[in-house]
Amino acid sequence: MSTTTPTKSRPLGTRFALISAVSLGLIGGPVALAVPADASTSLRGCTVNPLKPTDAGKNVAEFKIKIDCNGKKVVEVRQKRFEKDRNGRDDKLGNTTEWRKYFDKHDGKVTVSKKADVDKDKGKDRVYQEVSFRVKNGNNWSDWTKWERSDVARIS
Repeated sequence: MSTTTPTKSRPLGTRFALISAVSLGLIGGPVALAVPADASTSLRGCTVNPLKPTDAGKNVAEFKIKIDCNGKKVVEVRQKRFEKDRNGRDDKLGNTTEWRKYFDKHDGKVTVSKKADVDKDKGKDRVYQEVSFRVKNGNNWSDWTKWERSDVARIS
């Protein structure tokens, strides 16, 4: 004849906490956190930064882009230039289809720029740029990055 001892039932709060901890991965493994997509301007050892435009005088703005790569790579950069309007419909000042820059086996940095006329409204105009780039490492090109916007600058 066998004897069994009755088991005690866990209180509802304890069972709920245990189920929650297991479902969140707190017991038995690491927790995977949702992280936003890569928001940086770095890709395959290269960083491309759209700099805040500067006043180049006489209703002209200069839009600079800093490119920094390590190792032997090729970088292609696309640029769009805008004048920010108060009504939300920004005016496109132009675009550069792409710059292609070659880097040898050493680390390298270069700044490319484009000047653009700005229509003078009353007061100061606000301008910015957006850039996207891709990197060739060996024989393989990466996909184009998402467009990244520079800070807005006031041009007098």
